[in-house]
Amino acid sequence: MATPTTPATPSNWNLPNFITIVRILLAPVFFWMLLADNGADEALRWWAAVLFIVAIATDGVDGAIARRYNLVTDLGKLLDPIADKILTGAALLGLSILGELPWWVTIVILAREIGITVFRFVMLRDRVIPASRGGKLKTLAQSVAISLALLPLWLVFGDWINWVNTITMTVALVLTVYTGIEYLVAARRENQHAKPTKS
Repeated sequence: MATPTTPATPSNWNLPNFITIVRILLAPVFFWMLLADNGADEALRWWAAVLFIVAIATDGVDGAIARRYNLVTDLGKLLDPIADKILTGAALLGLSILGELPWWVTIVILAREIGITVFRFVMLRDRVIPASRGGKLKTLAQSVAISLALLPLWLVFGDWINWVNTITMTVALVLTVYTGIEYLVAARRENQHAKPTKS
């Protein structure tokens, strides 16, 4: 009688992880392009925006490939959120340095992202609290808001586009704060359920 075989553990050196690493390496290149000419609305600004959009879009690509071909690894789980935070953080910092985004917005978003990411890694020792739908919506809202802020669309559509940028960034900020609180509340509930009851 044949015994069931244990599925082979995927190698860390696979395509999804390679895409994630490339996303990390692109962050400083994007940051330099954004600030190279002091944010002037020239070719570098457009290319910086395009590079960010392409890089942030690969977040869904590497995850889909990893799940489809059973290439999910612990290294990928570690690097993927780090890559997103580095890229998003570079964009927010760059926009604030250029004076196009209030520093308090950047600080609030980065404090939430870094804080929750560290908290999740600490919690991984005990259990995994899955990302909520709100968390995924938050990520999408951030990606759209930052992409719009990076693209100098006011050259094409006029200054009214700045109102669109303000609205989308406000939505992203609200979702960022709300989902951070939601995650902490969910973690607290899980912690209470995990406590052994006294007999």
